[in-house]
Amino acid sequence: MELTRHQIREIAFQTLFALNANKQTNKENFFEVLTDGKYGDEYPKYLDELTTGVVDHKEELDNLIEKYLKSGWSINRIAKTDLIILEIALYEMLHVDDLPAKVSINEAIELAKKYSDDRSRKFVNGILSHALEELVK
Repeated sequence: MELTRHQIREIAFQTLFALNANKQTNKENFFEVLTDGKYGDEYPKYLDELTTGVVDHKEELDNLIEKYLKSGWSINRIAKTDLIILEIALYEMLHVDDLPAKVSINEAIELAKKYSDDRSRKFVNGILSHALEELVK
């Protein structure tokens, strides 16, 4: 069974959240648990690209997020779930060429609806909308 990109984003989110809490474990261990071991060592390429990309570009992504925060806010105040959702979406917007930015934003909003609350959904949408405006210039 092939995973959809939506499912891959959700697994990437869960993996990145778990890695944030337990930096000693590698992502492949989380992939195996989150996919019920269905893929052995052959995880979907996009899953690996997304998780590795977010980890490798974390500083760049977080600097961009911080740029769009209201005055007086710092990245440390953002809920971890929201931060990871933002990082995934911004990574896709900046580094995945075959994906329209609006798809990344919509997927981020869907993740926020599932793993956060309505205020977080609005927050995620606001940050990503501002980023999109600047990236399109």
